[in-house]
Amino acid sequence: MPKMKLPTIYNVHLVAIIATLGGALFGFDISSMSAIVVTNQYITYFNNPSGVIQGAIGSALAAGSVLGSAVAGPISDKIGRRDSIMFACLFWLIGTSVQVACQNVGQLIVGRVFNGFTVGITSAQVPVYLAEIAKAEKRGSLVIIQQLAIEFGILIMYFIGYACASIPGTASFRTAWGTQFIPCVLLIIGLPFLPRSPRWLAKVGRDEEAIRTLANIQADGNIEDPRVIAEWEEIVTVMNAEREAGKGWRKFFKNGMWKRTMAGMTVQAWQQLAGANVIVYYLTYIAQMAGLEGDVAMVTSGIQYAVFIIFTGVMWLFIDKTGRRTLLVWGALGMGFCHFVIGGVMGGNHTDVPGGVGNPPNANIVIAVHPGAPANTVITFSYLLIVVYALTLAPVCWIYAAEVWSLGTRATGMSMAALSNWVFNFALGMFTPPAFVNITWKLFIIFGALCVAAAIWFWVFYPETCGKTLEEIEVMFSKDGPRPWNTRKGESRLAAEIEAVIARKEKGEQPGLAETVTRDGENKA
Repeated sequence: MPKMKLPTIYNVHLVAIIATLGGALFGFDISSMSAIVVTNQYITYFNNPSGVIQGAIGSALAAGSVLGSAVAGPISDKIGRRDSIMFACLFWLIGTSVQVACQNVGQLIVGRVFNGFTVGITSAQVPVYLAEIAKAEKRGSLVIIQQLAIEFGILIMYFIGYACASIPGTASFRTAWGTQFIPCVLLIIGLPFLPRSPRWLAKVGRDEEAIRTLANIQADGNIEDPRVIAEWEEIVTVMNAEREAGKGWRKFFKNGMWKRTMAGMTVQAWQQLAGANVIVYYLTYIAQMAGLEGDVAMVTSGIQYAVFIIFTGVMWLFIDKTGRRTLLVWGALGMGFCHFVIGGVMGGNHTDVPGGVGNPPNANIVIAVHPGAPANTVITFSYLLIVVYALTLAPVCWIYAAEVWSLGTRATGMSMAALSNWVFNFALGMFTPPAFVNITWKLFIIFGALCVAAAIWFWVFYPETCGKTLEEIEVMFSKDGPRPWNTRKGESRLAAEIEAVIARKEKGEQPGLAETVTRDGENKA
């Protein structure tokens, strides 16, 4: 009896929507705390956690993500991009179960660590998977779906938490946390219908399957399409060069590879050091500092997440028409300006409240911004900071990190990049609640200075990758590559290679891929 085979989806946007449910998991876990931490039920049951304790609860996700991203690369290289995401889902089911049933802070932290392990793997491998199936000129718009999924997850979970705040007792947060099962189950159902990455298939020697998958994605199954042939030739050329380069960790630092390792890891570090997550995670705190209370504070914070989605959606339309360098440099400067305004206004217009703002008092919020213009300015520039972040660093840092690696290093390299993101996320998660208590408004001045430093770093070290094939980016980072500030978007050589394939076919010099597929099938037989 022939083996039953599930149908495979090759529409890349539908593939991306299913795969990026892994990003929705990340978003769900972020705002599973955002809407809950200011509720009376949470404050009472967990004994008003503040400072380091609240920092540990908040950063437990990042701690687990550090572990997940550290193992994501080897797992992905072994079982594939798609199946590594499926593997990660098992830990999400465990972590969510522990959170729903938790009896104390320790158990809550353990559950969030398990969830973080899942997010560490998915945040590393979903962008890799999307980058490897996308056309060069559409790669940005495809990978940005991951960021949109994160933001939709944040928004949906935030308002679920907000709605559950009216439920008395511990059922309030247990019900909210229990809804985290839903996106994970949907992801588990959808993954078997997705194709494997053609570049991973080529990497493990499954050439026939790789060619057919590439053709199905790029050319409706036509393996003789000039684009398919040109891309396959690039993949083979790069694979051969990488095999000659050898194995082991040295390959991440040899020749021009150190530049790519530096770029992939630092772009993720700067995404955290730019300080947007202070607003994303803790706008409810800032709203209370500005005198907003109860439902007004909660809705104000929720609107921020809607703004996040709207402006990332706007960038989805233009991401492949605008250079990565341009967005990174100007985005960092714009965010820095917002941080300086927020910190400056808070510093000059506040009253100390040592016992904590609110009823009951929230021990993490120890200053109150003067009402009127100062409070309105703080809220306005908090929104504006999120707008700038949504248009620039939020999507571009993930796209850039997914683009810079070679085929042989991409899974592990993206894991290293995600590891960098989560290490700094964990550090800032531990730092931010105590910083709200101890240095208050000066926190925003620190992040403003870091944003200026980030803009300088982006301009000096990051070449433009927009519009280039993944294989072309090899040249951009080679020891003979151009200076980063001399690079421009587009100017891809793939169009010329496609024309060369067409010319060779017309002269009868191009053997095509049918021969490769046939030969590979005979070898297997």
